[in-house]
Amino acid sequence: QVQLVESGGDSVQAGGSLRLSCAVSGSAWSTYCMKWFREVPGKGREGVATIQRDGTTDYKESVKGRFIISLDYDKNTLYLQMNDLKSEDTGKYACAASWLHCTVNDPREDYSGKGTQVTVSS
Repeated sequence: QVQLVESGGDSVQAGGSLRLSCAVSGSAWSTYCMKWFREVPGKGREGVATIQRDGTTDYKESVKGRFIISLDYDKNTLYLQMNDLKSEDTGKYACAASWLHCTVNDPREDYSGKGTQVTVSS
């Protein structure tokens, strides 16, 4: 079992920045691929970023150059640094862990958190 708890969501102006955190616990969690996805009203679920065990990352095209996914194994925490936020980045962001499926467009996962809300106003 892997447990995931997100934090850091907020309301910000367009152009601002936020850092989301995902506290991870459970057995062998560091062997999983870790992901961030978002639920967007009217659009459904979108993969945002993934990071593999070897540090390889993958991003949704529209966030490349603005978002950075990272892992701190010492702190058992997954991060998503979001810069130059746009109104279309609004959504409920959640982290997930997947044993096998690690591309940003693959929605399959083994565990996920409940999410944290990000609202970007223009």
